[in-house]
Amino acid sequence: IRLVLKHRERQVYVYRGDAVEVVYPVAIGRPGWETPTGEFSVIHQVVEPGWTNPLTGEIMPPGENNPLGDRWIAFWTDNTNVIGFHGTPNRESVGQAASHGCIRMYNEDVRQLYSMVSVGTPVIVEP
Repeated sequence: IRLVLKHRERQVYVYRGDAVEVVYPVAIGRPGWETPTGEFSVIHQVVEPGWTNPLTGEIMPPGENNPLGDRWIAFWTDNTNVIGFHGTPNRESVGQAASHGCIRMYNEDVRQLYSMVSVGTPVIVEP
């Protein structure tokens, strides 16, 4: 399995070998908080994640209104901030440039994706 995120399309492709297994719509980082491009790999996964606001440091426990939704799949860090795929309670943001760099997905989609990947799964982010 490998993941290919295409910024312009606002979609993530899940490849098994050379075949596309599934494609999911996503939200990407908004201007000033662009999702980094390059080749990465899954570094951490969490079921029912908590969330720390990157601007205020406020901590929100897991639950229905948590901005990370049902799952967290991290693939980038600068050792301060972390970027990954996650669910969202804000369904209308999917398909937009709306996040602080993360990849927002519908909760039902990120649950499926979570079950397909593991630490080390390649993540390619294209413009």
